[in-house]
Amino acid sequence: MAQDRHIVREYLEALIIAAIFLQFANTFVVQTYFIPSSSMEDTLLIGDHLFVNRFIYGPAPTALERKLLPLRQARRGDIVVFRSKENPRIDVVKRCVGLPGDTIRVVDKRLFINGKAVDDSAYAVHKDANHFPPDYPTQMSARDNFGPFTVPKASCFCMGDNRDNSWDSRFWGELPDTYLLGRAFAIYWSYGGGTSDGSAQSLSSKIADLARTARGFFSETRWPRTFRVVR
Repeated sequence: MAQDRHIVREYLEALIIAAIFLQFANTFVVQTYFIPSSSMEDTLLIGDHLFVNRFIYGPAPTALERKLLPLRQARRGDIVVFRSKENPRIDVVKRCVGLPGDTIRVVDKRLFINGKAVDDSAYAVHKDANHFPPDYPTQMSARDNFGPFTVPKASCFCMGDNRDNSWDSRFWGELPDTYLLGRAFAIYWSYGGGTSDGSAQSLSSKIADLARTARGFFSETRWPRTFRVVR
């Protein structure tokens, strides 16, 4: 009997240590993130679940830390996860397209950086044939014609790959580096069956969400997207 209790205690301690490790990793190194909107289509789809490197944009105050640790600033082309400037309780995912000192301009839907047209055809899509002219009397004019705008220090400029349906830096300005949470690097699961966004509060709602996902797991999972590297 004493031996059985000893074994149970060892398993319990191992589970507790594993849970602590996973929580640490999820908080500081790799976090998971769910795509709730279409602003990054077709690179990322609603229902994609991402691995996010939370370590890469971490602070490195000394030269030794900068040399030894795999840290860096955001780069053009990174798919970044960050706290919303308008509501810091919400996490957002976009593509970094501009760095400090870059002059950003959008002319008739085409992106220019420092006066040069950007070839973003590998990831950017335009699904709305309508064009909003620069003098269009609403904020939507910035969607198709924006700038010039120079990105300030310690900031970046972010846009969604679904350029006609993305609320991004064209509307709310630069993103300070302090808002960055990490870089998305892989899809670990893609589910097309209406995955819960985690907003359910009651226990019954959470159980219902889980049951709905379980029923459609095999039929609604987009298997070819599993473990796909995002670029």
